Amino acid sequence: MTALERFIKYVKVHTASAEDTAETPTTARQFDLTRLLEQEMKDLGLQDVFMDDHAYVYGCLPATKGCEDKPAIGFIAHLDTIPDFSGENVQPQIIENYDGGDVVLGTSGRVLTAETFPHLPSLKGQTLITTDGTTVLGADDKAGIAAIMTACETLIRENRPHGRVCVCFTPDEEVGHGAALLDLERFGADFAYTVDGGELDEINYETFNAAAAKWEFEGFNIHPGSAKNKMINASLVAMEVNAMLPAGDTPAHTEGYEGFFHLTEMSGGVDRATLQYIIRDHDAARFAARKDAMRHIEALINEKYGAGTAKLTLTDQYRNMSEIVLQHPEITRLAEQAIRRLGLEPKASPIRGGTDGAQLSFRGLPCPNLGTGGYAFHGPFEHATAEGIEGAAQIVLNIIDENLK
Repeated sequence: MTALERFIKYVKVHTASAEDTAETPTTARQFDLTRLLEQEMKDLGLQDVFMDDHAYVYGCLPATKGCEDKPAIGFIAHLDTIPDFSGENVQPQIIENYDGGDVVLGTSGRVLTAETFPHLPSLKGQTLITTDGTTVLGADDKAGIAAIMTACETLIRENRPHGRVCVCFTPDEEVGHGAALLDLERFGADFAYTVDGGELDEINYETFNAAAAKWEFEGFNIHPGSAKNKMINASLVAMEVNAMLPAGDTPAHTEGYEGFFHLTEMSGGVDRATLQYIIRDHDAARFAARKDAMRHIEALINEKYGAGTAKLTLTDQYRNMSEIVLQHPEITRLAEQAIRRLGLEPKASPIRGGTDGAQLSFRGLPCPNLGTGGYAFHGPFEHATAEGIEGAAQIVLNIIDENLK
């Protein structure tokens, strides 16, 4: 089975995760893909295949004769798609020998254009896979799953020598739970790579430091005709808080290593209101300063309107995994050599987000991230190429080969 055939099969399985639940997986539908992968891994000949009660599925290829002393390498990808845009009834468009131009996405009225996505002409001649404009595609991260499975099949079919290869597919990465219950002992890797990135020449080992901020506001409601010097409108207080944050420190105004405050949700009236943010920064000191700024705003609001008017809850989510990965340069060197063997020059790019590898690195499993050949994740313009997914599979194989040297 080709990587493209696998990918199309996987994206048609609805696996969106969900926010605001403590269960793992957050949605039972993720088991549908876990069960499919469990059987496929067994059919291919992977060993110790195991699916647990939380939708993690594990498997391995034991080292071939003479390679038992080589480090055990792990490869990880996630099952779920984002909860806030549909991943149900995915109908991929497959365009062979793509001409590099604009692509109409079904009857949705949406068009994939080179003006918005300047890399599109570079994909000319490849087999392009897009959405029909009504769902995500699921390349994040079913392209990664397809790449890993295709690499495993190649190792087995060609009887290629290799050290121990460990595989795990995880639930709930999109909601930050993906690595929490991964059983490192069962997984059995000395180090690992998530295959969950974009372009094939990228290696990601720097993530944001991340936190969530929830604001709750208590107002004082009274008839507006007699409200002077009495009413406290909770929604207006919420607007005041947002106005106290730097206007330029939002995702729409930042790139690269620049951090931000991102308002993700707001609700309320006069009596009560809520705001929810995510806070991101690559630099630990600046990240701490962003949280301190919010605490300072909380104190100012309560001083102005009275104690209890504003309540801020900050929750740390993950840390910049470069703290760990840079202590193990040999892991990134393997990936760099693997990418060069594909004819590309590797580049280290900071992730403006996080991966399962961030949490895993701090749990003791150094875990940088590799590309999948996918683009424009988390929306209806998501797309990938068959050649990109095959390239990701080849990079996995090249890493395994490089590990024998």
